[in-house]
Amino acid sequence: MNKTDIEWADMTWNPVVGCKRGCEYCYARRYAKRFGGYDKSDGTITTHCPLPRAELHQPLTITRRNGKTVNSPFPFGFEPTLLRYRLEEPQHIKEPQTIFVGSMTDLFGRWVPTRWILEVLDACAAAPQHRYMTLTKNPARYLELDKVALLPHLDNFWYGSTVPDETAQAMYPKAEGINTFWSMEPLLGPVDITKSAGLPQWIILGAMSGPGSAQQQPEREWVEDIVRAADGYGIPVFMKDSLKPVVGTGNMRRDLPWEVSRK
Repeated sequence: MNKTDIEWADMTWNPVVGCKRGCEYCYARRYAKRFGGYDKSDGTITTHCPLPRAELHQPLTITRRNGKTVNSPFPFGFEPTLLRYRLEEPQHIKEPQTIFVGSMTDLFGRWVPTRWILEVLDACAAAPQHRYMTLTKNPARYLELDKVALLPHLDNFWYGSTVPDETAQAMYPKAEGINTFWSMEPLLGPVDITKSAGLPQWIILGAMSGPGSAQQQPEREWVEDIVRAADGYGIPVFMKDSLKPVVGTGNMRRDLPWEVSRK
């Protein structure tokens, strides 16, 4: 687990890493390309997975250019991998944290074995002092797990969906009785949230950042329309710092639903 600069979380935790989705703006894939691999016995570095399924009970190490040997964060490159030795990490942190679970994967992607998901959710339940935030582009997996009573309905679990535009799956029906949020980052087009069959309890808004982002910034009108509609439904809105050039510092919203509910 690591402290994070993500503005709505305290820490990130990645018991599963890697993804098969292929998003062109994926920062995690760039990170894996830069830092992935593990040391072979002959002194070379490889990302080849010799196992039937990419599951590790112990970390593999990699030697950096400076000669330092560390646990590899992406031993098999960006191949989806369960790092089972990380599952107990939340239990070792007693101070309550807001934890982004799976910042380097899509935990609910079609290629992720259900068993992996359940192991991660069980590990979350074993450390109930924390708040857990998951995020996926495949929210239908939430529905599928919920239909067979495998999705925890707990106050400290928040299930998020990526909604960059109106084609996102989260615009369609969602599971009932759970905490939900939309991450509208990067916001790539106007979104009329009133068209959604199921609205979230929280909305995060942000612009694209990183290489090539300058040409794909959201329009201020898109942001204002979403905020106006969200206010009409009483949905808290959190704007990431990437929106300051778009809306202006004085118009930033930083609502956190667990704080709003206390007021």
